[in-house]
Amino acid sequence: MSKRKVAYIINPNSGIGKKAIVENDIKKLTNLDEIEPQIIYTEYAGHAMEIAQKLRNTIDVVVAVGGDGTVNEVGTGLVGSDTALAIVPCGSGNGLARELDIPLRTSQAVQIINEGVCKHIDVIKVDNRYSLNVAGIGFDAYISHKFAKVKTRGPLQYMNLIAREYPRYKAKEYTLDIDSHIFQRKAFFISFANSTQWGNNVHIAPGASMNDGLIDICIVSEFPNYAIPSLLVQLLSQNIEANKYDEIIKAKEIELYNHKHLLGHVDGEPICISPHAHISIEPLALKVVVPSADFFESMRFTPTSIKDFIQSTIPLPEIPNIQDIPNNVKNNIQNILKRNNK
Repeated sequence: MSKRKVAYIINPNSGIGKKAIVENDIKKLTNLDEIEPQIIYTEYAGHAMEIAQKLRNTIDVVVAVGGDGTVNEVGTGLVGSDTALAIVPCGSGNGLARELDIPLRTSQAVQIINEGVCKHIDVIKVDNRYSLNVAGIGFDAYISHKFAKVKTRGPLQYMNLIAREYPRYKAKEYTLDIDSHIFQRKAFFISFANSTQWGNNVHIAPGASMNDGLIDICIVSEFPNYAIPSLLVQLLSQNIEANKYDEIIKAKEIELYNHKHLLGHVDGEPICISPHAHISIEPLALKVVVPSADFFESMRFTPTSIKDFIQSTIPLPEIPNIQDIPNNVKNNIQNILKRNNK
């Protein structure tokens, strides 16, 4: 019986920055009786995609070791191939990893790769770019472009940027042809969701499925400051569709019309979107490695590990007083992050 060939692509600059620990876990925990591993480090932006494209259909699994950007690059290189994408999450958001129930602990992520259970998921195509998780235009895209220029990265810096830029940003007019129906909306942002969440358990499309052949279009209109607490709570509690400022439409194809190029993002990575953009779903186009049905049943939790698991997966917000919103948005968002990272 031949061994499965698995290539680990490691981004040494990923959000958490623990490349030595990750490499040690891979070497120590990989089942060498069944797997022939190799480790490759990326050297520049786009390198992970290039490596994945060269390896597609020649090996069994390519593992993205890094954040959402690395996962997007590797997944993009594997779309439509027989080679599976696996994830060892080392970023700050880990959106797709969380959606696929991939543990944030490297040792457990490697164990899932040892088991080799796979399934297929949809991917979204925005012009000539792929999004495995969530793409978008508007405020979140604006922030992704700003964040790309920040030298010190991480969730706290990201939230600081949101708090600083939120008062300056204004909703914009958009024209969308959604499955041959014209919609004109003034929106703060529009997300095109394949999965339920951006990352960090912030759920923009709670009803989304990665294998239904549909895009969840989440249109969030301009909202007043006093609506921020409820929006935050509903994003974290998977109940955003109940908010009156949110509209969700399921579709297969979207034509986006604008008089100029738009700032956009795919899985948090900044892109420029053409004035007439085509957004579509490619059903079950990507093979991914996922936990087996009994993986979590076999995990043994101690009281400490249970506490760590809850804190890493269920951030609980502290709701500020409505009248203090303008001054306290930044502080409250920071409190949410600090509580999540304890």
